[in-house]
Amino acid sequence: MTAGSRVLFTGDSITDAARDRANERHLGGGYAMIAAALHRARHPERGVTFGNRGISGRRVRDLRAAWDEETVAPRPDVVSVLIGVNDTMRRYRRGEPTTVEEFERDYRDIVGRAAEFAGTVVLVEPFLTPVSEEQRAWRDDLDPKIAVVHKVAADHATLLVRADTLFTARAATTGPEYWCPDGVHPTPAGHALLAEEWLRVVEYDG
Repeated sequence: MTAGSRVLFTGDSITDAARDRANERHLGGGYAMIAAALHRARHPERGVTFGNRGISGRRVRDLRAAWDEETVAPRPDVVSVLIGVNDTMRRYRRGEPTTVEEFERDYRDIVGRAAEFAGTVVLVEPFLTPVSEEQRAWRDDLDPKIAVVHKVAADHATLLVRADTLFTARAATTGPEYWCPDGVHPTPAGHALLAEEWLRVVEYDG
């Protein structure tokens, strides 16, 4: 992130993190806020600004439908996308599946359009730390979608934050509830872990 860069986070409830949608400067209480705060504390001279357009409950199709208004129109320099777990969860909880083909079509569309104007695109793996037998079965649906994220990241040479890999490794030693008590939404420690990994990738790999 160079001096004066404008960063935009987008995605579902994990990014939303109870942000005040009436206040464009409010980043919520999750990883987006923590990453922004840490970066600005470490590099006040850069004057980087951060925005959050995450909305709870969104699937990739919802993000695509709002993409032009919410992401293209502001023309941020850095776009960070975390989406996908709702596409899996709704299959099992509501009988509303998103096929891998549908997911890839919509995901490719938003990333391709972001790559046209943003100097940096950051893709964050959707993640799951199963806390029940029911959720362990969700991996059959989520893992192919994570593979799509990897494929699109390689095709567009974006940055990739391996959030699922990170949480899976940490959960193996602490138990999944420490990071995501419901298997999906991070604790404050989980958000901090994700923020640190996001900054590591963006500041050092990018």
